[in-house]
Amino acid sequence: MTNKSESYEKKSFGKPKRGGRNFDTRDKYERGSLKYGRRPSNGEERNDDKTRSFVQKRRLNKIEKDVHKDSIRLNKYIANSGICSRREADELITQGLVEVNGKVVTEMGYQVQKTDRVVFDGQSITPEKPVYVLLNKPKGYISTTKDDKARKTVMDLVANASPYRLFPVGRLDRSTTGVILLTNDGHMTKKLTHPSFDAKKIYHVTLDKKLTGEDLRLIAEGIRLDEGVAVVDQISYIEGKPKNEIGIEIHIGWNRVIRRIFQRLGYEVESLDRVMFAGLTKKNIKRGHWRILTELEVNNLKML
Repeated sequence: MTNKSESYEKKSFGKPKRGGRNFDTRDKYERGSLKYGRRPSNGEERNDDKTRSFVQKRRLNKIEKDVHKDSIRLNKYIANSGICSRREADELITQGLVEVNGKVVTEMGYQVQKTDRVVFDGQSITPEKPVYVLLNKPKGYISTTKDDKARKTVMDLVANASPYRLFPVGRLDRSTTGVILLTNDGHMTKKLTHPSFDAKKIYHVTLDKKLTGEDLRLIAEGIRLDEGVAVVDQISYIEGKPKNEIGIEIHIGWNRVIRRIFQRLGYEVESLDRVMFAGLTKKNIKRGHWRILTELEVNNLKML
């Protein structure tokens, strides 16, 4: 039992994994990885900001062009719904698997009006192009689309991110900060929030006092809560930080689960910051700011 406890104490979120990259430090995710161990100059940072801003505007313009069109090619309509690519949509059309206003359409290049009803595989589909927005949530905002008490929501922060209505993927409580994904892709939302998917989440936890090695071991073995045993994938002290700062990786999505785990052992969580969700980090995203995911990041999510 003693040896097992010692092994957990030695394990550190700040030690390099294979390939020499750090697993988790606050600096890495708030400032970004520092190449050659130095911070970039202000000039380099401004150039990076300009580049990112240009890319964001180009992506938004591309989305808005589709919104303002009165008609759209049927294959693009299907592709925008997230079912498949345009080339695959052409095959579905030629096979007679798509209906427009109750009639099978096999004509290539057929133009669909926004008021038309398009059905594939017995279900109506919409032409909204999927949008994926990554937000670095600050304190004081709740992760819902609206609030009866008129409190600030994450939707206030991403109001200009998309012409389509977005929805948060999962939730962060009001006092928790960090990365949260918003999208209009219902299929992706269902996938990432379903318990069987086991989306990995990494948090930086700051406690009101130092976490003992024994309590760290108990958490690693599983703490019993009302829903059952809370399984933690990884937990450790963070290298170079006081022992009241903990790195924790978890996949279960129970309400306030991390806070309740530490409360069960007599600790209070002073701050909780999610630094990673489903492989996405808040690198280069300032608190309260957002960015649109790249095509590579979206493809990676689809392959998870």
